[in-house]
Amino acid sequence: MSFANRQQAARYWKENVRLMLSLLCIWFAVSFGCGIVFVEELNQIRFGGFKLGFWFAQQGAIYVFLGLIFFYVYRMNQLDKKYGVYEDDESAPSAEDAEPSAGHPAASAQQLEGGQ
Repeated sequence: MSFANRQQAARYWKENVRLMLSLLCIWFAVSFGCGIVFVEELNQIRFGGFKLGFWFAQQGAIYVFLGLIFFYVYRMNQLDKKYGVYEDDESAPSAEDAEPSAGHPAASAQQLEGGQ
């Protein structure tokens, strides 16, 4: 990953950290707020046969966390494209394109033939 200048890198990381902190705040609000603070109010509601406060404490926070992970990946791909540091699979070198390692038989044969 390379940036055109330090200011661009600073803006990229500022947006990245802001996104991460906002998603962590959402996760904290759901897991702590719904699972602990508002549990009594939420337990008045049933969800799938379970009290909603119990469900959030046991399952809901995990589902929200997984959703936030997928959202983070989506937003980071957008952010990478915005700053020109997006890594797509098509531009990655394949195993055939990579130079052989020193211990590899093809490298030894290439050295014997006078190759670099």
